[in-house]
Order: sequence, then C-alpha cells, then structure tokens
Amino acid sequence: MNCFVTGASGFIGANLVHELAARGHRVRILLRPGSARRGLQGAAFEAIKGDLADATAVAAGLKGCDWCFHLAASYYLWLPDYAPMYAANIEGTRNVIQAAMRAGCQRIVYTSTVGCIGLPDSTNGSVTPSDESTPVSESQMDNHYKLSKWRAEVVAREFAARGAPVVIVNPSAPVGPRDVKPTPTGKVILDVLNGAMPAYLDTGLNWVHVRDVAAGHILAAEKGRVGERYILGHGAGNWTLKQLLEALAEITGVPAPRFKVPYGMALAAAHVNEALSRLTGRPPRAPLAGVRMARHKMFFNPNKAVHELGLPQTPPQQALRDAVEWFHANGYTKMP
Repeated sequence: MNCFVTGASGFIGANLVHELAARGHRVRILLRPGSARRGLQGAAFEAIKGDLADATAVAAGLKGCDWCFHLAASYYLWLPDYAPMYAANIEGTRNVIQAAMRAGCQRIVYTSTVGCIGLPDSTNGSVTPSDESTPVSESQMDNHYKLSKWRAEVVAREFAARGAPVVIVNPSAPVGPRDVKPTPTGKVILDVLNGAMPAYLDTGLNWVHVRDVAAGHILAAEKGRVGERYILGHGAGNWTLKQLLEALAEITGVPAPRFKVPYGMALAAAHVNEALSRLTGRPPRAPLAGVRMARHKMFFNPNKAVHELGLPQTPPQQALRDAVEWFHANGYTKMP
C-alpha cells in the first residue's frame, strides 16, 4: 500500500514508519523543517516538507495514497497560550481528513489517546479497567491537551458518520525503542536509570510495547471497522507506578524509589511550580495537569483490539527491556 503518515518524527510515528517499511509498504511522511529524524534512521520513506496547516504539502503527501495515518499532535500539559495547541489538534485533524478524502484514501486512521476514553471505575480501592464502551463526555476532559484531543476525535467521528473511512485508535502508555524526545513515560524510565526519581506518586497506567501500538495502527487500516475506536494497550499491562519501578529494578538492578509522595503534597508543589511559570514563562517541572491526571489509575481493557484486529500482546517486561536497551545504546543513561 501507499501510505501517508503525519507525526512520523514522534515516538509512535517513527515506530509506525519502520513497521510499515518492514512490511513492504511505501511510506510518505509529512515532516516539519527542523524536525528530528533520529527515530527514523534506517527506515525507507519519502519526506514532504510542511505542517498540518500547509494544505499544499498535505495534499502533495496524500496524492496516490491508499492509507492515511494521522498521528501528529501538539502535546503539552502547560503552555502560556493554548490556542496553537487547539488549532493544531482540532483544525489539523480536519485538514488532514478532508485532504485524505479528496485523495481517495481507502482508510484513514486517526490517532487519539486513552485520555478520551471514560475514566476507570474505582470502588473500595479496586479499579475496573475502562473499555471503548465506558461512558465519557467532554466534562471529563480536565486539561487543555485532553480537551483538544477530545474535540479532534469528535471531528474524526463526525467525518466517519458522513461516510469517511475513518478508524480511531486510542493508544495507552507506550514504551520501547526510538523514544527520542523522550515522552513522559520514557522520562519515568530515564529518571529511574539516572537516579533522578527519589520518590513516586500512587498512580498507574496501561503499559504497552510501542511496536504493538505501531502494529495496531496497521491492523486498524486492514481490519478496523469505520467509525469504531480501538484501545491499543496490553491486557496484562495495568500496573501501578510502583509495580513499574519494581519491574525496572529487576531488569536493571537499579533500586526502585521507596518514598511515596502524598497526593496533596504533589498538588501543592504543582501550584507553586505553575505560579512561578506564569512569572518566568518557563514550563513547570510538575504541571498541575499531570498531577491531577495521576490521581486516577488509568487502567484499560484492550480486548476489542485484540479480538477484532489481532493486536499483538508483547509482555510489558519486554517493552521495558527494549526501552532500557535503546536508551543505553543511544547515550541517554549514566549506566556504564
């Protein structure tokens, strides 16, 4: 297939480009001038210079393509001005889907986030993982990033309702190789490896190998039902942060942090951080949005993607080993 990918220089995007090329697909990517190509090294692709607002570049990238993968997004938990993020995530999505329809794409895979899935039910300390049918509304989108992605997903669903061949995927917390930036999840791993995490919060995520997420995008193009959402996660990946830290300690020999920060203390520190950021214009070390999200254990059930798409289920321990190996091999760690 001829494939067009936005967000190809990102963590999931770079792994998707590698996976598409490895499967014999022809890949064209939209790449902003100056974007890092480190994660794309070794993959075969054609680059089109431009961004989501550049209609000419988007149209050129999509010409003759069978599949469109729209992964590009602005992801920040704190900004002095959120308007550009809303524009990129909402109007950028509209622009790409409209152009993909004009180009005659057979499938348009839109990458959302599990942040747009309903919150897991937590009763008496027991968490029931959410799935695609868990009730959710815009009122649950409690920070600007989640709200912008929710509204972008609404745009994608509206296009699907009008006949566009749109399939939506909602990745959970990917880990693995090519986390160039790194992402917030990758930063957790790096902080542990480099001794920069003295304490932790009582939170949890659904951890999944980034290669499984990349494969899930391709499977969504091949088998996904138009208008449906698919959680790209791991059935055994619902781990608390403490469990993740213990697994990392077992893999690397680096001791896991033992001090658990009370939520109220973390929230107070985030308020102070953001107050300073409003004065300095520099991003806070602990954004309020991140601390507030950590209050919920973001556990999810990916059975729909496993059963309908055949989503791979690489053990989370392997995802961690692959992430550690890549960070170490690429000079991110202080490990000998």
